[in-house]
Amino acid sequence: MPAKSRTSAAPSIAKLIATELGITERQVETVIELLGEGATVPFIARYRKERTGGLDDTQLRNLAERLDYLTELAKRRETILDAIRQQDKLTPDLEREIMAATTKVALKDLYAPYKQKRRTKATIAKEAGLEPLAERILANPAVALEAEAKGFVSKKKGVETPDAALNGAREIIVEKIAETPRLTRKIRETVWKQGKLGSSLVKGKEAEGAKFSDYFDFDEPFEKMPSHRALAMLRGQKEGILRIKVDVPHTDTRHHPAVREICSEFGFAKKGRTADEWLMDTAEAAWKSKLEPSSSRESINRLKDSADNEAIRVFSRNMKDLLMAAPAGHKVVMGIDPGIRTGCKVAIVDSTGKLMDTATIYPHEPRKDWAGALTTLAKLCKKHNVELVSVGNGTAGRETDKLVADLSDKMPDLELTRLMVSEAGASVYSASELAAKEFPDLDVSIRGAVSIARRLQDPLAELVKIEPKAIGVGQYQHDVDQGQLAKSLNGVVEDCVNAVGVDVNTASASLLSRVAGLNATIAENIVAYRDKNGPFKSRSELKKVPRLGPKAFEQAAGFLRIMDGKNPLDASAVHPEAYPVVERIAKQTGRKVAALIGDKTFLSKLKAEDFADDTFGVPTVKDILSELEKPGRDPRPEFKTATFKDGIDTMNDLKPGMRLEGVVTNVTAFGAFVDIGVHQDGLVHISELADTFVKDPHSVVKTGQVVNVVVLEVDVSRKRIALSMKRQGARPAAKPEKASKAPDRKPSDSPFGVLASLR
Repeated sequence: MPAKSRTSAAPSIAKLIATELGITERQVETVIELLGEGATVPFIARYRKERTGGLDDTQLRNLAERLDYLTELAKRRETILDAIRQQDKLTPDLEREIMAATTKVALKDLYAPYKQKRRTKATIAKEAGLEPLAERILANPAVALEAEAKGFVSKKKGVETPDAALNGAREIIVEKIAETPRLTRKIRETVWKQGKLGSSLVKGKEAEGAKFSDYFDFDEPFEKMPSHRALAMLRGQKEGILRIKVDVPHTDTRHHPAVREICSEFGFAKKGRTADEWLMDTAEAAWKSKLEPSSSRESINRLKDSADNEAIRVFSRNMKDLLMAAPAGHKVVMGIDPGIRTGCKVAIVDSTGKLMDTATIYPHEPRKDWAGALTTLAKLCKKHNVELVSVGNGTAGRETDKLVADLSDKMPDLELTRLMVSEAGASVYSASELAAKEFPDLDVSIRGAVSIARRLQDPLAELVKIEPKAIGVGQYQHDVDQGQLAKSLNGVVEDCVNAVGVDVNTASASLLSRVAGLNATIAENIVAYRDKNGPFKSRSELKKVPRLGPKAFEQAAGFLRIMDGKNPLDASAVHPEAYPVVERIAKQTGRKVAALIGDKTFLSKLKAEDFADDTFGVPTVKDILSELEKPGRDPRPEFKTATFKDGIDTMNDLKPGMRLEGVVTNVTAFGAFVDIGVHQDGLVHISELADTFVKDPHSVVKTGQVVNVVVLEVDVSRKRIALSMKRQGARPAAKPEKASKAPDRKPSDSPFGVLASLR
């Protein structure tokens, strides 16, 4: 088949993406062109608005994701066409169908009849010469089965009896039914739209699987099942606690809806013909042996894919909130990684994050050296003029926080501000190759204290050193597609880093590697150049860094900041390519560039249209004017702290009705987890987030947000705390219901649903 014929029927990738995303085909083509030139999403979003029509980073990431999928699809399409062509079975109609396919599943269905497969009962039957028999029965159901089958009996071919011949013919027809693309699509949709996913307890697993108790006898329609319940059930199956099954409820006791679909497609019906009943039984066999397993598997996979996407979306949003949390800024910080038997590890970092001092104290069991710990901390605080104390929220976190509070009470002149921070991922960082390289002579346990201190100064700069999955702000992050998760999270980190900007003279190689256009090698080269030659004095000096070529410079320069450099614009988000625009503004207004920067009153009177040209249009000039008003502005919120209530240290101290302050640690599809200082996060179920209906918890709260909550219920034995953010205060929480087969049963509707324990 000539190439022209294949291409002419191919759907336009740009057109497909444009339709899906609700943008113009020209916009998609432009972005594809820019990506092909090596441009990054942050660069395109910020500095190529004229060319893209102002597409933001979210739209661009969605576009890039679909582009990858459809490009892979196109490659798969060509492979399938070549394979069928080699078999000399490619008809014009089949080619058109393959070219029109827009999903990998659709391609799979079309290729199924031609795919080389292991020997099946159907292929063995064909080898025995039974295909003509199958075709005769299909063509004429009035045929005399027994008589017709006798003509195909052959001991030489292994067909000993007429019944054996008919069984072979049935296998051929069953395979034909299972490989009819239109039919498989219809049945797949029938199972998806009408089917339910059910779960039951594996015998003897009651105690081991207690956290899955809501799912011991449960089912719910595929289309209505939220992602967190789907992932909970699938995890239960993976752990050997639950047995899951797909069911399509129907009233016809004789034939399943899918069997009726088969009969309709092939014209099987009871009309008094000799083969009618035999063909109906064949349809039943095709459903049971082929289509039921495949459609059930496809429906579960579809549910899993949808659940994965939602879970990844939730994780990504939480990750963004965490990375964009308010930084404490350039302050001397004492980081404490709490511990009991092994002691509390202490690290002091200066205002730039440089490690100044370390210590280990033993205020808790078994040594209980409270006085000695206070003395050590006091000496360190005085010696280094500590301003903030960052206490990890893990084991002994609240007890250690009390220690610091005691220090503040006894020595108010220190003027300490203490905060508890999430230590999630600190142990991962401390044992990493990166930490070993940064602190080769430092004990692993002390490295964690350094991380706890630094993440208070600048969460973004510190958390980029840790694998995102280890930070613990997701929903079933270990259960979803890991490649897809990593891709999404890397995109979030990249967008956050570039939104804030990076001080090239203080940033770590880890942080620099996340800047648009840079990689780990170039980032390390920047640090090495800086160490050898001193601080960078201009953005243009970056061109001297080994392997930082023109393209990398173009992509990265606008996101790198040179503070107190030769050119004041180097400290802003204005890209070097646009410096002539600023110089033109300065010349036309009779001012120096330095005088323009920060003069909001003057800049607000300028019109972008007066300075736009063919290269830099109005959107870019508007961005430049906005940046000049407040150069290098930090988009992150103002630094705030939560105060945990004294005397509330463990779950045993909690009582319904208590009003407490806490910090949101995780936002999921079903609510938000809040740290209230008792070693166990409480759950604010979605129904308790506000006095009004809440569809999406992210619209109400963000990770890292300080919130006021009311205790609804405490279950010490199961380590579960139900909280409310409703203004009217505490009300009795609904008791967990017994799971049932009722279709409207929703385990997560209980504040103590299984989901809270599966984070």
